[in-house]
Amino acid sequence: MSKTSILLMSRETEDPVYHRRSPWTLMIQRFKKNKRAIVGLWMVIIFVCIAIFARWLAPYDPIAQNMQIILNPPSLSHPFGTDEYGRDILSRVIYGAQISLMVGVVGVLISIVFGVALGTISGYFGGKADILIMRIMDVFMAFPSFLLALAIVSVLGPGMVNVMIAIGIFSIPAFARISRSSVMSVNNKEYIEAAKSMGSGHVRIIFKHVIPNSIAPIIVLSTMRIATAILTASGLSFLGMGAQPPTPELGAMLSSGRDYLRSDPHVSTIPGLAIMFMVLAFNMLGDGIRDALDPKMKL
Repeated sequence: MSKTSILLMSRETEDPVYHRRSPWTLMIQRFKKNKRAIVGLWMVIIFVCIAIFARWLAPYDPIAQNMQIILNPPSLSHPFGTDEYGRDILSRVIYGAQISLMVGVVGVLISIVFGVALGTISGYFGGKADILIMRIMDVFMAFPSFLLALAIVSVLGPGMVNVMIAIGIFSIPAFARISRSSVMSVNNKEYIEAAKSMGSGHVRIIFKHVIPNSIAPIIVLSTMRIATAILTASGLSFLGMGAQPPTPELGAMLSSGRDYLRSDPHVSTIPGLAIMFMVLAFNMLGDGIRDALDPKMKL
């Protein structure tokens, strides 16, 4: 740790107001000091805005073909060039970012709902329920995530809806484990014992005390899992198991452009860079949130 960080931390401890601040206020203050996290946040905001306003930002129809401008290099009329069917790559990348974000967010939401529910039950009640749930999660975690997603999509059939389901399923064990450990650390706190002694039911205790006080690690994992989901969805589409033509999905665009990698590299390079920056943005944001919530930084 640098001398500057130690000095700032010592000043914070000497400030009496510091000890009256809420943990979330302290987290925001630490997050603001992390320049890499701020860059990641702005990158995420930009991609989210692109996804929301894709209809107005895209200069052309992403699936409209024009055989007269096949494989044109980047120009003023087509800043990212055109693909093998004369479609505008910029428009397709914009809509592809929209699809990738939707798949990542929906897939992670599915895993949050089921993973947090299973992890909370396991950590709060323990006993046979804990053993059963964790052994099932161990079975899922025995398979590599991408191979498990590929197997699920192979059974359900290709398509973005099935990709979301596959991403949600293979991410459940991670959320279940992190939720279980967080709940177990909270379960023995004094306010939980006080709520039980006052006659509060299990459902009330879980939703009012346990989950709100164990949500921080889940937020960090959710942010990073969106990046994993985007990468997995792109990989499945690259293999032909995700988005089907002519859907403008980044992984599918990367796959269709590999045949022109030497003669017209822009067809596959630009979608690949879009995937890279989206994944980088969420990873940087997740790292920043994790550092801001790190218990070792709390004084």
